[in-house]
Amino acid sequence: MPPANDLFLRINAFAADTPWLHGPAAAYATYGILVSVALMVAGWWVARRRDARTMATALLVPVAALAAFAVQQIVVLLVDEARPYAVHPDALVLIGRTSDPSFPSDHACLTGAIAAALFLVDRRLGWTATVVALLMAATRVYVGAHWPLDVVAGLALGAAVAIAVVLLLRRPVTRLVERLRSTAVAPLLVTSA
Repeated sequence: MPPANDLFLRINAFAADTPWLHGPAAAYATYGILVSVALMVAGWWVARRRDARTMATALLVPVAALAAFAVQQIVVLLVDEARPYAVHPDALVLIGRTSDPSFPSDHACLTGAIAAALFLVDRRLGWTATVVALLMAATRVYVGAHWPLDVVAGLALGAAVAIAVVLLLRRPVTRLVERLRSTAVAPLLVTSA
């Protein structure tokens, strides 16, 4: 039995032995992405008190997340890996089964992208988002939706794409933010003096 398969089965057995955790894990695996979205908003709020470069970075967090998701969708179609419950029909699955491929995890990719990009906005938000992303990755395996490698690859892919997008676009977006700070949209970009 391959090690990744064995690890999934061990985690699935652990899930079967911890029914008290089923509800919270299933809820987080399904809706936990909203915590990452809230952290993106917090990043924008924090950036309003900082320089134009920080605001540009905060505005690029959702762009980076969407770019990471787009790349993930291409990879998932190319790899076309079966979900764990398709390979192990008797596996415990705590959320709705889907027929889409498993590798890499889109939930892990999005939360990994948001975490990496938020590190470039504010370290505390970055660390918080990293915990949120790791918890998402763990719960996606716990609920039976993904293989462990799916979530690790999703986190790494999301982080890599997000950092590339921010580094590529930050300079022109910073110039745009500097110009917009003297217009009617200024309250969205900077706190009043």
